[in-house]
Amino acid sequence: MSDKYFEFYNGVKILNGEYSIENIAYELNYHNVTKPLLLSGKKLEDIGLVSSLRQMIAGVNIEAIFTNIPNDSSTETIDFIIDYYEDNGCDCIIALGGGSVIDTAKCVKMAISQNAHSILELMGNENLVAGKHIPLFIVPTTLGTGAECTTVAVIKNAKTNTKMEFISAELLPDAIFLDARMTATLPPPMIGATAMDALCHAIEAYSCIQKNPISDIYATASIKIISENIIKAVKTQSAECRQQLALGASLAGVAFSNSMVGVVHAIAHAIGGVCGVPHANAIAILLPACMEYYSAVYAKEYSNLLLYLTDEETYATTPAELRSRMSAEIVKKIKKTLGYVAKMPTDFSAYGVTERDFAEIIAKAKSDGAILMSPRLVTKSDIYNILQMCM
Repeated sequence: MSDKYFEFYNGVKILNGEYSIENIAYELNYHNVTKPLLLSGKKLEDIGLVSSLRQMIAGVNIEAIFTNIPNDSSTETIDFIIDYYEDNGCDCIIALGGGSVIDTAKCVKMAISQNAHSILELMGNENLVAGKHIPLFIVPTTLGTGAECTTVAVIKNAKTNTKMEFISAELLPDAIFLDARMTATLPPPMIGATAMDALCHAIEAYSCIQKNPISDIYATASIKIISENIIKAVKTQSAECRQQLALGASLAGVAFSNSMVGVVHAIAHAIGGVCGVPHANAIAILLPACMEYYSAVYAKEYSNLLLYLTDEETYATTPAELRSRMSAEIVKKIKKTLGYVAKMPTDFSAYGVTERDFAEIIAKAKSDGAILMSPRLVTKSDIYNILQMCM
């Protein structure tokens, strides 16, 4: 971490807790907008979350609704919604959903603000100037992506069938509404996997080379919240624990959006692309192994994190030279417990991954930008050894 210069930005208003969604009407009034476009996914509509949201904000007149956002949103979907927004005379966006819906809404907002008729006109990272203000309000329905607080969106290019990454402050929403009522239908395996993804966001944000003092504050707060609630949330599925995990995920999103992720995400991206392992589950399997493998490299950072993964007494009574390894062991125990109580896969063999896949996984991981955030060069043998630990 440089002590001479860093940048930090978080312009998102966070409304957290019971009945936070009912404040959408106030936020619309504050931003002087009256014609929202509601974006969501078909599954969320089918299970009643879209209608529930509309009932919670019954005083808001919503005439334009688009719920055909797929799980893997594309440039074609975004371009269609841009036209839909303009054809219906909308002046703001409300997004209800997980990562795909959120990234779609962020890209629609950015494109309209830049007077672009296609998201492909805005290819390139951090190359935009401030555009017309299009108010965006997000209601997350998952507990792990943190996309509601990041300056990043990942969208599939429908023409090339590749993933495109957009990075810009223009992607940030005006306000997010974290409400446990919107995560009540999440099954235990989904709670566990997405919360591990959020925990990884925070841990990697705290330990990568682009960390800074402000991102550290968000990261450590997130780690404390998630570590205290992840197992309880899976066991009890209580609204209180889910609310805490939602907050922890958003704080982690702020942290890594201003810092970065690292080798765990680089390998997870690769194994997802090569073998189809769901991202959150790949993270849940990789995180403990990577922490164990790099406990000496990240000795200072992981040692500090013991305080947030446990409590003051445990931290104080653990010899300094053992704290880094202890942090890795705690995360490993969380994964093992989730495997038992949430029936989550705990190794990649459960997804049919074999050693024959390693060469392609390693090649893709080595070309992933996140791998550059490690304090030391990550070699092919490092990735191979980590993969072996996860089989």
